[in-house]
Amino acid sequence: MSKALLKSTGIVSAMTSMSRVTGFIRDMVYAQMFGAGAGTDAFFVAFRIPNFLRRLFAEGAFSQAFVPVFSEYQTQRSHAELKELVDQVAGTLGAVLLLISAIGVVAAPLLILLFAPGFTTDASKYELTVEMLRITFPYLFFISLTAFAGGVLNSCGKFAIPAITPVLLNLTMIAAAVWLAPRMERPVVGLAWGVFIAGVIQLSFQIPFLRQLKLLPRPRWGWAARGVQQVLKLMVPALFGSSVAQVNLLIDTVLASFLVSGSVSWLYYSDRLVEFPLGIFGVALGTVILPKLSRQHASAEAGGFSQTLDWALRWALLIGVPATIALILLSGPMLSALFQYGEFDSRDVVMSTRSLMAFAFGLVAFMLIKVLAPGFYARKDTRSPVKYGLIAMAANTALVLTLIWPLAHAGLALATSLAAYLNAGLLFFNLRRRAIYQPRAGWPKFLLQLCIANLTMGLVLWFGVGPLDSWLQASAKARLWHLSGLIVAGGASYLLAVLAVGIRPRHLLLRHD
Repeated sequence: MSKALLKSTGIVSAMTSMSRVTGFIRDMVYAQMFGAGAGTDAFFVAFRIPNFLRRLFAEGAFSQAFVPVFSEYQTQRSHAELKELVDQVAGTLGAVLLLISAIGVVAAPLLILLFAPGFTTDASKYELTVEMLRITFPYLFFISLTAFAGGVLNSCGKFAIPAITPVLLNLTMIAAAVWLAPRMERPVVGLAWGVFIAGVIQLSFQIPFLRQLKLLPRPRWGWAARGVQQVLKLMVPALFGSSVAQVNLLIDTVLASFLVSGSVSWLYYSDRLVEFPLGIFGVALGTVILPKLSRQHASAEAGGFSQTLDWALRWALLIGVPATIALILLSGPMLSALFQYGEFDSRDVVMSTRSLMAFAFGLVAFMLIKVLAPGFYARKDTRSPVKYGLIAMAANTALVLTLIWPLAHAGLALATSLAAYLNAGLLFFNLRRRAIYQPRAGWPKFLLQLCIANLTMGLVLWFGVGPLDSWLQASAKARLWHLSGLIVAGGASYLLAVLAVGIRPRHLLLRHD
């Protein structure tokens, strides 16, 4: 089973890598054409609101609630009953999303007051944000149904299609920035139209693959249906529990709207770099293990359930720890090499570096949450993560109010990272306390080996980076070559160190006792 899980994770990671690479190209285009100022702040807020709701409802609470119910029907019911569930969930979800989208378009001025109250001090910035939010908000409808389709495909073992779908968003946004934006009276508004168009394209892309599985829905209203009620019952508490990190990032955006222009953009570019390793491996692991854990729980395989979690935790640390160290040490060089073009100047690099280092510190925690939370959701326990999420959110609120004064936007990022460690710790210790997760033998040795390997890589990168000023003054070509060399050197030194301390691929295979 471990080989199958690893293969599925590899497929999701490969497809997600394509998405992240095209996402970097998209952000480089943003940086070169629009820089980091009032216009980009307005767009990022207008995009972040429907994107936040998408992650909260569709990829957060809905996915965590729908996949276990779908897996139960898949395991214990007929195909006709499974198809009926898909039809009813699609119809109910679609109707609710349509209503929410209509309300969002009408209430855009109020939403900006709620999500970015600091923008009201600049009338033109506020009006621009409202205009773009009315264009981007319907994206919630399309992308949420896309996430629903992805949940069906993932549960059927078709991981590649949902993982590669975001590439379509990135390509559409690049086209909007390069071709549409220059033709608009206010170019940045072209990006908002790109978001809307990308939502339609991503949803349309799923249809042929659902048809192949004979699960293309014929939407039917089914609020009172048993399966829909099961999903709703699990979804309500999961609305909070699965999306604490997103809520914390939203708090960052609200407070950053009161800071100097550019703060929202600096946080955006920092978050994008952290999302690269998180999406490629952390999200991939969580996506792959949730259907497996759900089936193991439905089949009462307690031992297999625990071992699947153990397998995922080892891989999360094996990848997450070096990614964290590399992001912290290479924060300035990466921002300089990738984004220091056109309107994105050296000051933007320096300011974004501060928040990237703070976000990068929390990368391991973000990854662990992606692995640990499915341990609850697969058991249809959506209430426990809510309690831990409430504690983490309270801590985040206290931390941001404390750290924003001395550290400005970087304080917001650091508070989010610290709250993530608290959330991950609560998830882990409660899985252990309830004996849901029981670590396999060999953890002390594995952690020592990891420490040695990461120390080796860290020293290589430390000596190779040099001062940030030299990066800011170098040519674009020199920056890219230097960064590429450091990434190769760091990756090679880590791989060699891992092998030298005795970690072998066979040690990371999952074997049932």
